[in-house]
Amino acid sequence: MPQRPALDDLLHAAVSGVGGAERPGQVEMAKAVAHAIDDGEHLLVQAGTGTGKSLAYLVPAVAHAFEAGKPAVVATATLALQAQIVDRDMPRVADALAPVLGRRPTYALVKGRRNYVCLNKLEGGFPDDEDGLLSVGQVDAAVGRLGQEVVRLREWASTTDSGDRDELVPGVSERAWRQVSVSAHECMGGKCPLVAECFVERAREAAKDVDVIVTNHSFMAIDSFEGRQMLPEHDVLVVDEAHELVDRVTATITDELTGTMVMTAAKKAGRMSDHTAAMDEAGEMLAQALEPLEEGRMLGIPDSVGLALARVRDTARTVQSDLKPPPGQEADGARQVARAAVDEIHENAERILEERELDVVWLSRDQRRGPVLRVAPMSVAMLVRDKVFGERTVVLTSATLELGGTFDAVAGTIGLRGEGAPKWQGLDVGSPFDYPKQAIAYVAAHLAPPGRDGAGDDTLDEIEQLVRAAGGRTLGLFSSMRAAQTAAEIMRARFGDEIPVLCQGEDQITTLVRQFARDPRTCLFGTLTLWQGVDVPGSSCQLVIIDRIPFPRPDDPLASARSQAIARMGGNGFMAVSATHAALRLAQGAGRLVRRADDRGVVAFLDSRMMTARYAGFLQRSLPPFYPTTDQKMVLAALARLDAMAPPPVAVEEPALRSLTGARADADGTEHPRPVAVPPPAPVSSRSAVTSGHAWTDEQDEELRDAAEAGMQLDELVDHFELPEETIAARVEQLGLAIASGALFD
Repeated sequence: MPQRPALDDLLHAAVSGVGGAERPGQVEMAKAVAHAIDDGEHLLVQAGTGTGKSLAYLVPAVAHAFEAGKPAVVATATLALQAQIVDRDMPRVADALAPVLGRRPTYALVKGRRNYVCLNKLEGGFPDDEDGLLSVGQVDAAVGRLGQEVVRLREWASTTDSGDRDELVPGVSERAWRQVSVSAHECMGGKCPLVAECFVERAREAAKDVDVIVTNHSFMAIDSFEGRQMLPEHDVLVVDEAHELVDRVTATITDELTGTMVMTAAKKAGRMSDHTAAMDEAGEMLAQALEPLEEGRMLGIPDSVGLALARVRDTARTVQSDLKPPPGQEADGARQVARAAVDEIHENAERILEERELDVVWLSRDQRRGPVLRVAPMSVAMLVRDKVFGERTVVLTSATLELGGTFDAVAGTIGLRGEGAPKWQGLDVGSPFDYPKQAIAYVAAHLAPPGRDGAGDDTLDEIEQLVRAAGGRTLGLFSSMRAAQTAAEIMRARFGDEIPVLCQGEDQITTLVRQFARDPRTCLFGTLTLWQGVDVPGSSCQLVIIDRIPFPRPDDPLASARSQAIARMGGNGFMAVSATHAALRLAQGAGRLVRRADDRGVVAFLDSRMMTARYAGFLQRSLPPFYPTTDQKMVLAALARLDAMAPPPVAVEEPALRSLTGARADADGTEHPRPVAVPPPAPVSSRSAVTSGHAWTDEQDEELRDAAEAGMQLDELVDHFELPEETIAARVEQLGLAIASGALFD
């Protein structure tokens, strides 16, 4: 077992290698992480933006992996942070530490099976999903967008090295992706005829011998809870974006059931069982029992629903027996898909009927699927304590772990408080930023507290004034999708073409964020999910608007159940659940503003309760220490000055091809970050570097010039650049080049 160099030497090499300077908070955090690993003690670290926390945990993680001969696992909540670690942080750390360690540290990105193309499904080894899109796409790609997406997926699958959905840009709809992927339960595993070529198996095999594995909270939770051993053996786990862990774990173990799900499972079983008609009838019975019920938590299962669930459970059990393959035969793709669907129906119906003490059951309504019965645990604290903290050292870090000035709230939700809790330490290493000088926290105290009917005219007028003063450059974070869409629609009508407004749901979030980051005049409006992973440093984001305190909805079944349980034990349910939830979301939202030492701007809270409510102090203590004010005139003037003085936006990093380990793979096969400097869009002129939304690099322009000299045709360039003909033709014309085409220059 090799002896690792001193942590100070490794950290110094890493910081020097990335061209940075050591920061006190980063050094303090790195030493605390190393100490926790050595002592086998859990650690909670709050590290403000700009600390360089990824370097502070990656360096000791690599050092431990090098010494122990087993990987360290890093789990994140968002795809954006996964990409940052794999595309930017780990390559630079690996290059910097290679001379000190004697070899280059290795790393891999590991995801769930649904994130990869299934080659067996592409080859017809599984039945088409109920939409039948694959056959539609094969027969006639022009029948609609979905059919075209599937044909595009098949073409992409023949060229990709990773099979990773995130490599596909622009993306495709979920319905189309289902035609080329399978869930873990549907997968045939080692019995698959294409297992040797499987993207998932090859990626996991490649990850076995690396030093650092990057994954997400949900995958880590499934691996911990279900014992599937999808991750290699490891004794160090780093949970970044740890404030999201409870919600991600809860979502992972939340089950649901609808009448349509039951009937679809029966359809998948088809002629492989003589009892599918009975199961189909049970699905209809469940749908009828749920239809008249109101949304909300069920404190008991109504008799009609209980009878329907029992019928679903029993018929599913019978069909399960029928789906076992005949003696001496293996299950084929169709039988495996049917078994997975019927197993899920049986398990979920049985769980709901058990009415476990800590389970919460509720009914919600979906526009497409109708009434949906859901079940989730009231608390995951003991589950996380036993399964996540059991046999390894866990380091949890985030910019927002201390709420109201203490770690207690977060620690309690993950099982680190109370009798039998494992040992842990909490550490706040602060932030290198000068928050009071860099940012203003503005509360629009003159506005009436928000009501249930959405934003009033005064609030919309306030948004307009703030955005106009900022010259765009606005990230709007709203408490509901309806509020975000309404505000976007109204602002578009008021701004016209002067200030573009993007809204969540109009494209993939990553695509929208890149578009927002490129154009400083643009605004991006969205909901709570946007508060995670949006990292837009520089002048493109100088105003963050938060429309209201993001309390859980009063009818949120899990939040209300948790609050009532705490109240029964003599605690303050509102402060422990609702106020804590709001404080966390506010801190995360406000944290979107200052991402670098030279960032400046305003976070505007359009909820006067931030100043007047009895819990206002708790919320304020959870925010970064920005300069506070309620002076609207001062804020508008400050935004106007920032707009006038704003530098060009920061370069945007574009999507990339990936290798089996998830690292970026350039055309020459090397794996390293590849930033692309993108100038801000401008009106198209004879010298614009942007055509049809594509930003041309100097290298691509040089290729166009070489192509003109070589006498290449336009259709050849379309194949070479993989861009639309009109995009290339526009740039050719701007550069004054002569490239032959049957249509362009006739």
